[in-house]
Amino acid sequence: MEMIYATVVGLGIATVLRYLIPGRHSYGILLLPAIGAAWTAVAWTALTWVGWKPDEPWIWVISLGGSGVIAIVLALVLNRARRGIDAQRLHHLSGGRTSRA
Repeated sequence: MEMIYATVVGLGIATVLRYLIPGRHSYGILLLPAIGAAWTAVAWTALTWVGWKPDEPWIWVISLGGSGVIAIVLALVLNRARRGIDAQRLHHLSGGRTSRA
């Protein structure tokens, strides 16, 4: 049962981070929450298989903290990659005649 709570909290953390990190127009609205929830569920499952108990604080820290870290890194990487790809595509489609107005 704790895994469900942890997964929902991981989803919530990633959702909040989606709106705190600039450049959210670069990726879909559900991408970060889905990745956050998936990380939390996978980390929680792996740590319980290793033998960690739900009442230990480190299983919560690793599962939920990892959700936040992965959401931040993914948002920054996607934003940077999208800007580069968009600039390259605009250059290609305009035949090299892009001007900023």
